[in-house]
Amino acid sequence: MAANAFLIKISRGRIGSKLGTQTILILHTVGRKSGQPRSIPIAYFFYEGKYLVVESNWGRDNHADWYFNLRKQPQAGIEVKGRMIRVNARFAEGEEYTRLWEYVTGKHPPYLKYQKMTERKIPVAVFEPMT
Repeated sequence: MAANAFLIKISRGRIGSKLGTQTILILHTVGRKSGQPRSIPIAYFFYEGKYLVVESNWGRDNHADWYFNLRKQPQAGIEVKGRMIRVNARFAEGEEYTRLWEYVTGKHPPYLKYQKMTERKIPVAVFEPMT
């Protein structure tokens, strides 16, 4: 993952920002325990003016570290096509979750398989650009 993030960064998103049919951004958070900067390449969707990231963690029973980092500090950065965007992160709930889950699973059906692999409800993170 570090190599992919490096390729995305040095090429300003021209290399490494596609994985099959998915588009990749680099998520920049602050470690909830260490307070240190953390970066991870992750698939995203741009929908209704917002960036969406599915916290599937490949269908594992535990959440990914970035999920907990955002729960503690929802202000983050995303690098999209070589451009840094400051965002506020939140996790979709209720009707919004249902609508967004339908959208992301329609775009990437393997998320449905991941949901069957775990008992936890797979979150959908919503990143709204800060003005």
